[in-house]
Amino acid sequence: MSSKKLQFSLLLVAVLMTAGTTRADKLTYYCSAQEDWCQLMARSFEEATGIDVNMTRKSSGETFAQIRAEASNPKGDVWWGGTGDPHLQAAEEGLTEEYLSPMRGELQDWAISQAESSGNRTIGIYSGALGYGYNTELLAANNLPEPACWNDLLKPEFKGHVQMANPNSSGTAYTTLASIVQIFGEDEGFEFMKGLHANINQYTKSGSAPIKAAGRGETTIGIVFMHDAVKQAVSGFPIKVVAPCEGTGYEIGSMSIIAGARNMSEAKLFYDWALSAEAQNLALQVNAFQVPSNSNAETSSSAPDMSMIKLIDYDFAKYGSSAERKRLLQKWDEEVSTLPQ
Repeated sequence: MSSKKLQFSLLLVAVLMTAGTTRADKLTYYCSAQEDWCQLMARSFEEATGIDVNMTRKSSGETFAQIRAEASNPKGDVWWGGTGDPHLQAAEEGLTEEYLSPMRGELQDWAISQAESSGNRTIGIYSGALGYGYNTELLAANNLPEPACWNDLLKPEFKGHVQMANPNSSGTAYTTLASIVQIFGEDEGFEFMKGLHANINQYTKSGSAPIKAAGRGETTIGIVFMHDAVKQAVSGFPIKVVAPCEGTGYEIGSMSIIAGARNMSEAKLFYDWALSAEAQNLALQVNAFQVPSNSNAETSSSAPDMSMIKLIDYDFAKYGSSAERKRLLQKWDEEVSTLPQ
């Protein structure tokens, strides 16, 4: 189905609803992207279809935990946004529904690969590289050297100047942990995480919170997806974006229909709409600088150029699996988070 045909179908649904010939009228939507983007998606879908949307925004780790807790009595219908690893884990645990959207023909190969690796229980909606950003004014005021690599963040002079999210609640932080393990090897990777822990001033709940804190001058460095750092820079904050010299991981932000959804037809309608170029172009209105999965959607000129970043061959199947995620998080809890700072 082309985007124009999809737009027509959504219009038809809205007309039918107005005429009272269908009972489709509500959607419970879990969102793990930035708050303003979540709200814009919800309101735009309401306008396109007349379906009332009840939106809850939480980090991807928190949303995954909620969906798992509600498995015997699902309350949500669709989960949109957030890193792909917890979406893949939810798929593996049968918490999400298999669905083949008619919009798949318009998507990038990496979005379809994400779907196929999950048994078509999730799909890629955007991608973005991991990195960090730093407040240039604070860096200068504290006489700190400009960091360019992951290993630079371990320097003793950065003690108390680095912030990242907790990998138990944040998909961004779990991607950081999994990336570091893949870049350096597990033993050296955990030594890196221990060294980093000594310089961390706070583990936040949300993945984008560290760079927002850096923008406000509350911390010098925030480890985040690069597009979140770009948003702060474009908004006028003194943030410089860094793609670490050793290489870095990346995310495939994903979308899933929750198994046993109470409003299944509305969930599928939202899913198809969210894969359209029109829906993905809404990102530009809220300065969301990820790379969209629809080939016809627009990518901001301010978005990080993925072809210029040294990306690792991130193993989504392994690090998105339930067993590996649980093992890494438990190891981080036992060997890293308990250390003094």
